[in-house]
Amino acid sequence: MTAEAFWDGIAARYAARPIKDVAAYEAMLAAAASRLRPTDHVLEIGCGTGSTAIRLAPHAGAWIATDFSDAMLRIARAKPAPDTLRFVRADAEHAFDDGPFDVVCAFQILHLVDDLPGLLAQIHAHLKPGGLLIAKTWCFADMGLHLRALFAILRAIKMFPPARALTKTALRQALGDAGFAIVEERVFGANPHGPYMVARKAG
Repeated sequence: MTAEAFWDGIAARYAARPIKDVAAYEAMLAAAASRLRPTDHVLEIGCGTGSTAIRLAPHAGAWIATDFSDAMLRIARAKPAPDTLRFVRADAEHAFDDGPFDVVCAFQILHLVDDLPGLLAQIHAHLKPGGLLIAKTWCFADMGLHLRALFAILRAIKMFPPARALTKTALRQALGDAGFAIVEERVFGANPHGPYMVARKAG
């Protein structure tokens, strides 16, 4: 099963699933919004069904939300959204046609891409000088053995997509190697394995 087919297949269930920790999600939205300016040209990679894009787009000048799942995007486009938001079908490696960008957002996507160094290099290349990458990333390798085993079982029965076994240390290193300086790192809610990071394009 391709990654596109996996996400197309679960799109309706994904959209119907309630947010587990509403307070943590709202706190993350507030933190991300505080980094945006009314003139910012923003790219979001892996927007899913668009809920985060719809909430954050009013804080920027223009927001391009991309995903490679047609089913996810159909759900996203059916929602009321600000005029400054545009949904575009593109995979993570080919989402940069409208750059350069002031901000790139990657919520729950960096652990799912095949070539993390390549994607981070692309993001760096298509950010304006001093531009920001705002990301929230699952770091599965930092989890306990029982949780890692559970996700392995879910992947085996096609209920969870293939994912990189990242640690927070490895993620920080990858960002640094790509030319970013981390300016903020936080955890929202009780899960310490999904850090929120803001990284600035150095140089």
